Amino acid sequence: MSTTVCLAANTLDYPEGGGHLWVHLNWALGLRSLECRIIWLEVVQPDTCPAVLHKWVAALNDRLARYGLQDSLALFPLAGQALPGDLSCLRLGPDDATRCDLLLNFRYDLPPELISCFRRRAMIDIDPGELQVWLSKGEIKLAPHTTYFTIGETVGRPGALFPDGGIKWQYTPPCVALDWWPPRWAASDAVFTTIAHWYGGDEDMDDLQGGYYADNKRTAFLPYLGLPRRLGRQFELALDMGVDDEDQIMFWEQGWRIRESVSVASTPWEYQRYIQDSRGEFSCAKPHCVRLKNAWISDRSLCYLASGKPAIVQHTGPSRFLPDAAGLFRFRDPEEAVRHLETVLNDYEGQCRLARALAAEHFDAKKVVKSVLERALA
Repeated sequence: MSTTVCLAANTLDYPEGGGHLWVHLNWALGLRSLECRIIWLEVVQPDTCPAVLHKWVAALNDRLARYGLQDSLALFPLAGQALPGDLSCLRLGPDDATRCDLLLNFRYDLPPELISCFRRRAMIDIDPGELQVWLSKGEIKLAPHTTYFTIGETVGRPGALFPDGGIKWQYTPPCVALDWWPPRWAASDAVFTTIAHWYGGDEDMDDLQGGYYADNKRTAFLPYLGLPRRLGRQFELALDMGVDDEDQIMFWEQGWRIRESVSVASTPWEYQRYIQDSRGEFSCAKPHCVRLKNAWISDRSLCYLASGKPAIVQHTGPSRFLPDAAGLFRFRDPEEAVRHLETVLNDYEGQCRLARALAAEHFDAKKVVKSVLERALA
């Protein structure tokens, strides 16, 4: 008898977020590779316009069907509101939850009355450090779960620079579905890229010592503004930046190419194509990852690695297994970033092979999900 897992996602109201969908899709495909039955649960916020809801449901069903997950979608309307009549069959009720073996929860706002209906309930923290700060300050209150996982290696460990939020966390790597992310060689004119929300994030993230700082990609990238000129190469950023944004002009002048992320990554297959057509990834982390040293690695970077693309990304703290200079390169300042990029360019094919091998060794969705299931269902 197969295991039934309800995966609580957070993608319904963001249909143009192809990369955001892959965060959850990689886990779902890992579950399916283990022959689990999957319920893809989405929350419907109060007062959602029925016409908009129909549009969102149709878009999400179309995306899920591409990956063999048709008929998996279920909805839970908050505040007890009714769903439109033709969508009422998608409603997940208490009896449906009871019949599930596990809730795999990526949302922090599921109501306790729903969560308590599941026999086993596993929380997956995908905002390590940040979530624990929110919990400690009372800005978020999680409903009780039976198991708590985090993708931050240093969360809850001795020497962590942030509290654990009063929870016993177990580490799990993020994952990538290797069968769906095969290696692909880049064209000779391909450039290093990344995809990001430029201004998204807290403008006043608490440093836990009475100070605040801007916590967004703009702040992270500015020290690396001159990188293309130093290396004589173009880099490309796919961003949600307006066409008249002053930052776009500033980056253009320094040799960066700026693309609208919605034009290259609004669906999961377009997001995948963009990554696989790249030479590799160059990206900076949000400042809280660097300050809190959470040893976070982006699910996006895993997609580059699985595709056989070296990833040059900002160092986010000590890791028990992440390399600093082999397939994955982690830099602490512009000088180190330049050295890593030169290493990759001088040994590109070798670093491509190391990138794929790293993804297979540590982030294979089948292995990661199997470990999470074993612990959550124990």
